[in-house]
Amino acid sequence: MDRRARGLALLVAGAFFMEILDATVIAPAAPHIAEDLGVRPVTVNVAITAYLLTLAVLIPVSGWLTERYGARRVFAVAIVVFTLASAGCAAAVNLPMLVGTRVLQGVGGALMVPVGRLVVIRTTAKTDLVRAIAYLTWPALAAPLIAPALGGVLSTYASWRWIFVLNVPLGVAALVLARRLVPDVRADDAGRLDWRGFLLVACSTAALVAGLEGVAEPHPRWPVAIGLLVVSAVGLGSAAAYLMRSANPLVDLRILRVRTYRVTALGGSVFRAVITAIPFLLPLLFQLGFGWTAAQAGLVVIALFAGNIGIKPATTPLMRRFGIRTVMLASIAASAACLAGIALLRAATPLVVVLAVLALSGIFRSTGFTTYNTVAFADVEPARMTGANTLMSTVQELGSGLGVALGALLVRLGGSFSDEPFRVAFLALAALLVVPAVEAFRLPATAGNVVAGR
Repeated sequence: MDRRARGLALLVAGAFFMEILDATVIAPAAPHIAEDLGVRPVTVNVAITAYLLTLAVLIPVSGWLTERYGARRVFAVAIVVFTLASAGCAAAVNLPMLVGTRVLQGVGGALMVPVGRLVVIRTTAKTDLVRAIAYLTWPALAAPLIAPALGGVLSTYASWRWIFVLNVPLGVAALVLARRLVPDVRADDAGRLDWRGFLLVACSTAALVAGLEGVAEPHPRWPVAIGLLVVSAVGLGSAAAYLMRSANPLVDLRILRVRTYRVTALGGSVFRAVITAIPFLLPLLFQLGFGWTAAQAGLVVIALFAGNIGIKPATTPLMRRFGIRTVMLASIAASAACLAGIALLRAATPLVVVLAVLALSGIFRSTGFTTYNTVAFADVEPARMTGANTLMSTVQELGSGLGVALGALLVRLGGSFSDEPFRVAFLALAALLVVPAVEAFRLPATAGNVVAGR
């Protein structure tokens, strides 16, 4: 692998690290942000959700923009937008301003990482592709491990605003490197963007999130909330019907006819939503329920991601030994048991028990995600791989974004009829894992054997 290819892969990995870090670093700082901005801590979830859903909505557009305007220009603009939005987040004086600047951050992130990944895949020699992909994989493992501690320590001993200030020098350095390393990859004819599909998906998703937030308010405005949810349901239905019959759709839903792909896109997204809610809710539980500091909460949550990383070397041998379907079902069942275990934690629970439960949850989080990611493209034809990858990236980001919104909603609803809203939320999340369990159970026992090496 030559120096330029390695430098490009490391640059994109750095951008990926920034994107994931900002998706997860706010959670332990939520109580401090809420106190500073004069809102309830759980309400800060909208800043996380807005970021993740903006990523989901705009990822399908990133490929077309690259083909139309060139990778170097789009990547550089994305870094500028992300960096300026980070400065705006640091300067936010109220929650609407924070949410608005987080949306802009999402715009930058949605263009930055997919474009960078596309350039790496296109310009790296096949003999070096495995190593290049490895560079792009580690940020997804390292960032969630660092984020809870970083967010907790900064908000406790400095200010939550430093979470975003740190992105500014990193963004400037990335911009300088991008102009040197990113080739100007583009297509001779990018074609036309499917604006109708894009607007249908974007508006319907926005209505869904706004409706969920409306339902979860202390004093819901039911006509508005229900109206938004109805608009979302009608819009998403219309979008699905349009995308299925369009000759050149924004995303190709016809790929969902492939069973192994559909299990990952649908059941896997529910699994992702539930599991993504956990690191958002845990710091709130530890701070609001147990009375810990943000730094303490952030450091303890590291156990979740330590389990995630620690089991990685064993995931492939497990799939080869027992099969993807078996490992997937076991991961879902064990994740539900861990959620029930988290619901039983108390302030007086020994720290070693808390760490053990979180580490186990991280282990099964990792094995579950690995099985879904492995089987996703097992039966997808090479000619359909680009569209399948775009759709999968989109539904995964949607799952993550809606998972945070769902976690906040369950805490609020739990608080309306129980003195222990977090217990209600974690138990409800455990119950939701029935959906991916049923989907996984319906898979053939031999599903994904070829890609798993069985």
